[in-house]
Amino acid sequence: MNYWLFKSEPGAWSWDDQVEEGTAEWDGVRNHQANNNMKAMRNGDRGFFYHSVNEKRIVGIVEVVREHYPDPTDESGRFGMVDVKAVMPVAAPVTLADIKAEPALSNLALVRQSRLSVVPVAEDEWALICRMAGVDP
Repeated sequence: MNYWLFKSEPGAWSWDDQVEEGTAEWDGVRNHQANNNMKAMRNGDRGFFYHSVNEKRIVGIVEVVREHYPDPTDESGRFGMVDVKAVMPVAAPVTLADIKAEPALSNLALVRQSRLSVVPVAEDEWALICRMAGVDP
């Protein structure tokens, strides 16, 4: 299993929206590196749901339930999307400040490539963030 972090502006698509929808398309990605990250996703992979902009915190966990396929909102035909379902909220949201304060997370792609909307998370980083969030990795 691989692990990921999905960033979303809560005003556009929030954790509450994801929970209400259950399973939803993760569309609208227009960055080649983020799209390549989604191409590497497999059914069953888990991801953190991260509220960007003002909140800057991990608020939930999602699971990939449909692998990369064409995004019909992309007129160029170069970008795709995956489907994710809500798994659970985190017990304690983990802020970007919390992550940056933890030396073991200094190489986390969220910190190094802050503009990417979809980034990989290493297994040890996943386990540590899960502990910080009060959930069982």
